[in-house]
Amino acid sequence: MIDPWKGSQARIKVIGVGGGGGNAVNRMIDEGIHGVEFISINTDVQVLSLNKADRKVQIGPKTTGGLGAGSFPEIGKKSAEESKDELRRVIEGADLIFITAGMGGGTGTGASPLIASIAKEFDILTIAVLTKPFSFEGRTRMKVAEDGIKEVGPNVDTVIAISNDRLLKIVDKKTPINDAFKIADNILLYAVKSISDLITVPGLINVDFADVKTTLKGAGSAWLGIGTGKGENRAADAARKAVSSPLLEFSIEGAARLLYNITGGTDLTLA
Repeated sequence: MIDPWKGSQARIKVIGVGGGGGNAVNRMIDEGIHGVEFISINTDVQVLSLNKADRKVQIGPKTTGGLGAGSFPEIGKKSAEESKDELRRVIEGADLIFITAGMGGGTGTGASPLIASIAKEFDILTIAVLTKPFSFEGRTRMKVAEDGIKEVGPNVDTVIAISNDRLLKIVDKKTPINDAFKIADNILLYAVKSISDLITVPGLINVDFADVKTTLKGAGSAWLGIGTGKGENRAADAARKAVSSPLLEFSIEGAARLLYNITGGTDLTLA
């Protein structure tokens, strides 16, 4: 039997933490992202049982009784500490880890920093892809999210923090709330897929794990831009839209590093 993880292939793990992270993992699995191992981590055993991840880890069974963290990050943190040995087992052996979570709640906000610190102990290239709440979710939740992102930062190589409010600039203002949250899941999907595909999907211009590691190792804060194009000038249009994307909180001018992923049909040309 051939072990798909042995050999020269980089071992990539996508870890969804809490409800938001778990939803994003489900979305990635539905989309068919290949060459990665999906792990879902939660305090809520009922929500966890419905997740599609390859591996599911319930943290803090004694702390929460399997009922979730109740939007209290300190309970999420305590739960992660209770299950630290199991977390170490699922993290060990990876070359690249994505930690994805919706910040502002209990499990994602509280557990993600500890998960990141374990990855750091193993010297694993770690990218945190996190979302900040919509303003309508309240100032308290936003403050909790911002504090959580600050706590994650020192323990990862790159943090991509996506403001959900910026999503409202690329969708119709009449979009139902449930659909808005689904769009947030999609943005997490795009962030992970755009980077993992560079490593796992053969391209016309070869980019391997070493290239990605050079770009993202110790990069600090990063921002994500997405663009699409149609017609004769679709590649150039997509590139222009990506660098001026409403998701970008700052101009890319002066950026120390830039990672581009252009995907198109077989008729894509250099012209």
